[in-house]
Amino acid sequence: MEQKEIHITYSQFGSVEEMNAEDRELVSESIKAMGGAYAPYSHFHVGAAVRLSNGQIVRGANQENAAFPSGLCAERTAMFAASSKYPDKDMLSIAIAGGVHGRLGSTPASPCGACRQVMAQYQTKSGKPMSIIMVADGKILKFEKVDDLLPMIFNSI
Repeated sequence: MEQKEIHITYSQFGSVEEMNAEDRELVSESIKAMGGAYAPYSHFHVGAAVRLSNGQIVRGANQENAAFPSGLCAERTAMFAASSKYPDKDMLSIAIAGGVHGRLGSTPASPCGACRQVMAQYQTKSGKPMSIIMVADGKILKFEKVDDLLPMIFNSI
């Protein structure tokens, strides 16, 4: 037997002002996107913003439904909208912001497994890394590629 390890690297920021202009804009758009959340059950509003290779930013918000699990996460609403509207453009980065009753939480919003797999699929499609920014009040985490959140990506098809 040979034992292996997986290591990831990420950046942590104390405020959006520490980030470059493009990332600041994407974070701001993800926070604005929280306003489009429909979360009557969990009251947890999530906004996501995807930056495309043509410079466009596409936003999405979580959408809950009484017929669980018929709702959809903010990340997937943003990515699916981006892919539908701009099918030939690569997704370069995504920012995710979330919190109860639309106010940023103290812990960064982390994408679920299904959203991570969708991110992985679009990253694989583009052949370029997609960065992921997770936003909280006073704490922002940035991962340079989906592999950092989803090691051993499923891509056997």
